[in-house]
Amino acid sequence: MKIKIIKLFLRFAIASGFLSAVADRLGLWPKEISAWGNWESFLENTESINPLLPRMLIPAVGLIATSAETLFGICLILGFKTELMAKLSGYLMLIFALAITFSSGIKGAFDYSVFAASAAAFALSLMKEKYLELDVLISKKVQ
Repeated sequence: MKIKIIKLFLRFAIASGFLSAVADRLGLWPKEISAWGNWESFLENTESINPLLPRMLIPAVGLIATSAETLFGICLILGFKTELMAKLSGYLMLIFALAITFSSGIKGAFDYSVFAASAAAFALSLMKEKYLELDVLISKKVQ
């Protein structure tokens, strides 16, 4: 399989994971298949994996995480600043993995595959060859 196709697959897989999670917490997935189903349930989960944070900071943490996931997801789909967005995605998922691990044990982080997703994002950040990316069009217009 060519590296271009693998890179495209990684971009879309990571992005769809982020955007699906955002859609879930906004109530856009049917109740039967959602993890949270609404913003309040998402914030309760955020609080449970961040027990050391003061309760008043939880909404801000949830909003920051949701904003980052939305931005990274959209940018990865479009291929805008792919290497940077992939690296930031890797750090974000590593933070999620560590929060889950320290709050409820490593099994949850393994079950949700956040370490694997983080590693995939870091691998994507190292792939320099461009393929179906907005960055290619932008760099052609600048020249």
